[in-house]
Amino acid sequence: MLVSGGLDSDVLLAECARRYSRVWPVYIRQGLRWEKVEIYWLKKFLAALSKIQPLTILSVPMNDLYGAHWSTGKGPVPGARTSDKAVYLPGRNMALSVKAAIFAAMKKAPFLALGSLDHNPFSDASPRFFKAWGKALGAGLGTRLKVLAPYRNLSKVEVIKRGRLLPLNLSFSCIQPKGRFHCGRCNKCAERRRAFRAAGVKDKTIYAKN
Repeated sequence: MLVSGGLDSDVLLAECARRYSRVWPVYIRQGLRWEKVEIYWLKKFLAALSKIQPLTILSVPMNDLYGAHWSTGKGPVPGARTSDKAVYLPGRNMALSVKAAIFAAMKKAPFLALGSLDHNPFSDASPRFFKAWGKALGAGLGTRLKVLAPYRNLSKVEVIKRGRLLPLNLSFSCIQPKGRFHCGRCNKCAERRRAFRAAGVKDKTIYAKN
């Protein structure tokens, strides 16, 4: 499974662990500003789960392509009032899933799961894309491989409700971390805070700015 350490990814990982006998969490570094902190919290969340294979960390550098961009630490990140489109990273799902698919094929795993949600507006997160992409990856690798996005019809609020008994405070969603904590002011922090309120679930996340 392709993991990021975010809310959606963590809840899906926990559900996959309950459903399947073996689940390999795969994190892929791309040279983005939040990855070190993201991995720190992902490891903490994994330690709270059982029946999970050890975390595999791979690399698909994108900072050379994105260049002087907010995601690589060059400039201000999209703020709390920006739209979903403001955090678009071109080809992110495509780049991440290629290497994860090769890993899955080497492990003879028939599925590659990721936690894309219903509000994701990007072309490489549509059900049509995932279906076609799974066929293309499987054909290229000479194996049967399905790309699963089981939360594609769910909102973040619904995902939080599904995972309310999990240590969601160990998930990490921020694109401008302050030390090891959420900044509390970026696009993703705002989305996270709204979703917890709407779900009626206590948000135990530590935010640098309240």
